[in-house]
Amino acid sequence: MTLTGLDTFDITLHKSNEWLHEIMQELHTENRKDAYHALRATLHTLRDRLPLEVGAHLSAQLPILIRGVFYEGFVPARIPARIKDEQDFLDHVASQIGRELGVDTRMAVVAVLKVLQRHVSPGETSHLKDALPDNLATLL
Repeated sequence: MTLTGLDTFDITLHKSNEWLHEIMQELHTENRKDAYHALRATLHTLRDRLPLEVGAHLSAQLPILIRGVFYEGFVPARIPARIKDEQDFLDHVASQIGRELGVDTRMAVVAVLKVLQRHVSPGETSHLKDALPDNLATLL
């Protein structure tokens, strides 16, 4: 049975729900909102730190719905953001969340990045690591 009557929409809803479920498992929580906020804030921070071309290649491997989240509020003129180390990255994620998460910010970022790595090609993961400073690439 389809939810929308369009395979493309049904597939992206299914895949997006799988991602949220995997993030929830990584975070050891049943709170879908925490998983979504962690996903959104981490993707936005990553997007804003990556060179434009690397971000575009990454987004091409995301489910359509999550790709929309990735580009929500995107301002290309601000790319790449001056996030120089892991703590800057975590602080930026925390500011993007705008509310208390039920889990530690670093734990949330690591959970999202683990799920991201499971769903994008190894080559894309390698490009992400190459595009980030060494002290940030350790998160991947």
